[in-house]
Amino acid sequence: MSLRPVPWPEPSGEITRVVAAIYAGRRVPLPVAVRDELGEVFADGQFVSVFADRGPRGWSPGRLMLVTVLQAVEGLTDRQAAEAVRDKLSWKYALGLELTDTGFDASVLSEFRTRLVTHGLQTRVLDLLVARLVEQGLLKAGGKQRTDSTHVLAAVRLLNQVELVGESVRACLESIAAADPGWVSRVLDTGWQHRYGSRIDSWQLPSSKTKRAALGNDFARDGHAVLHAVWHPSSPGWLRELPAVEVLRQVLVQQTKITTGRDGQEVITLRDAQHDGLPPGRTRIVSPYDHDARWGGKRDLVWCGYKLHVSESCDADPTHPATSSNPIPGQPPNLITNVATTDASVPDTTMTASIHHDLTRRGLRPGEHYLD
Repeated sequence: MSLRPVPWPEPSGEITRVVAAIYAGRRVPLPVAVRDELGEVFADGQFVSVFADRGPRGWSPGRLMLVTVLQAVEGLTDRQAAEAVRDKLSWKYALGLELTDTGFDASVLSEFRTRLVTHGLQTRVLDLLVARLVEQGLLKAGGKQRTDSTHVLAAVRLLNQVELVGESVRACLESIAAADPGWVSRVLDTGWQHRYGSRIDSWQLPSSKTKRAALGNDFARDGHAVLHAVWHPSSPGWLRELPAVEVLRQVLVQQTKITTGRDGQEVITLRDAQHDGLPPGRTRIVSPYDHDARWGGKRDLVWCGYKLHVSESCDADPTHPATSSNPIPGQPPNLITNVATTDASVPDTTMTASIHHDLTRRGLRPGEHYLD
């Protein structure tokens, strides 16, 4: 897809009249307020590096960025957001679209997010929005801000130790089979297919603690056997570079131990958390499908995933006028000034310096900063 930056057109006269009539004397919705008070927040020119300069013309990235923001605010799926572009007057007004504009396919939003992440532009939306708010006088340095965190659940199933080791082996085998089917057929017999043909967490694990431990030890031995085979001189060296192979290696280091039996042979078993110890939660992998998710807790809440640290302004300004989106005079809206995402194990107190660094970069270092 190519990009030819152009400014957003003004809303059509027809849509402008309808919106004005519908919301006369009423609080306008967020899309209308954004267009009226901030104008073109996300210019196409800010996303030139994400697109090629040749090829079929893509949908305006500036508009897609605003759609993504509105989608997040309203909690919409990609399909619902694409439908809102087609049939919501307030969205067409904000995006400067004609009444007959049919929008885009829902898959465009996923592709756009992927482009942003690939090119390291995840924070571009907040940078541009904050810069515009500063221009409008709605944000300034030296005021009051507050930061608090909230939990973000990882989109993975919760696995116990036996399931984690077994599923890590299965995920590794699945990845190798997709990359080099011939290697799997040469190295592994059909018994592996019987054990690892379906997801481990779909099994009914044995109710007996002894049998569960035995099954976990079987998974541990299988995992070590797979890694020995991958690192064998006869195996292609590039197999070791597969992400699933590295995840399995880390899981086995964290969750298994190797001891020497009475006969002098090595014995591979699962670690016992009480007697053998496990790595700290901040480094321990909890799923082979999300390498960064961690267990965390805050007060009486415990979750697996991430932690979102949100900073916002909280000034009171007696000279602030009422607006269509914030009708209370003297009370400016609380505006988000910084967002930081960490794994769930990171304490709030360790983020202060990082947050201040980002706020200073945006020219918004607070005079007073309230923290949890």
